[in-house]
Amino acid sequence: MPLSPSGSDPISGGSPRPGPRNNSGFWKGAAFLGLFLLGVSLLAHVAFWFDLPGAGLSARAATKDSSLEEVILKEGKGLHKIAVVDVSGIISGDPIDHQGQRLVESVEHQLSRCASDASVRAVILKIDSPGGEVLASDDLSRLLAKFQVKHAKPVVASMGSVAASGGYYIAAPCQWIVANELTVTGSIGVIMHAYNYRGLMDKVGVRPEVYKSGRFKDMLSGDKRENEISTEEKEMVQNMINETFGRFKQVVQEGRNNAALKNKGNGRSLAADWGLYADGRILTGKQAFESGFIDELGNFDTAVERAEKIAGIEEATLVTFQHVYSLSSLLRLFGQGEARHAVKLDLGLDIPDLKVGRPYFLWMP
Repeated sequence: MPLSPSGSDPISGGSPRPGPRNNSGFWKGAAFLGLFLLGVSLLAHVAFWFDLPGAGLSARAATKDSSLEEVILKEGKGLHKIAVVDVSGIISGDPIDHQGQRLVESVEHQLSRCASDASVRAVILKIDSPGGEVLASDDLSRLLAKFQVKHAKPVVASMGSVAASGGYYIAAPCQWIVANELTVTGSIGVIMHAYNYRGLMDKVGVRPEVYKSGRFKDMLSGDKRENEISTEEKEMVQNMINETFGRFKQVVQEGRNNAALKNKGNGRSLAADWGLYADGRILTGKQAFESGFIDELGNFDTAVERAEKIAGIEEATLVTFQHVYSLSSLLRLFGQGEARHAVKLDLGLDIPDLKVGRPYFLWMP
């Protein structure tokens, strides 16, 4: 019988025998999956550990301020601290970080931490802002007023380059206000923007079709002709602005009067004609001092010295409370889609995104 070809079966007519199955690919995949799941589990446990109050590298209280970490700005010689709370840029209700935290929430958490720390004897509100949204400004103002009533810890406002409109609104409840002679402040007033583009629509041949339940339902609509905007509508919008403006003046008057009582004649009181300057005009720090809108001319160091004097302490340590970005926070950041990260062109102008029909305590040069 002739020999069969190598690897063939003579009985089956020369068909090759199947070799042993190679399962190495399966096991490699299974091993990779196992390692991946193990890595995810380890990251989750580490993230959980770093998020635990009092765990890891940061000492945090198990309260709503648990995500704050104390940072020393200037070492003092005494045992007491002065906390610095920074409010810079446009005051807004929009999120200020990728976790969705808002400015009002951030300041509230910092004040809560100041209240719970017995070594913090005073607070400096460091302001560099032209103002912003009415509601966010009012929320901050109420927080600061409530904090000073509830806790025996003075709040000293330190105005930077700009503390106008809403920037001054949040300074008004403070026990003491310090500004540089050249600080831009004042601008006490309310503004609301709306745009009418009906003329452009008529040029391009576009006509709006509006169906509404009441004749004022389309107030501030940009597609109305001038003769379609009634006097009643204008009066209602203006009355709303006037009411909001009245709240602004109330905050200023109550804040400065309360400060004068606490300071027992050491600070400045509002001038009798201060209302004449509440017409939206901006003031220098010197003009604001002469009218009683602020208590003292100086810089941040002046505010520190004043806070120490009011609190009855010396050579305090300056601290601030910053949000701690844990490992889980970073994981959430990396997990965001690329579409959320927009590319912006810096033109050297910081132009706020004003919403149509929304009132603002804002100075816009």
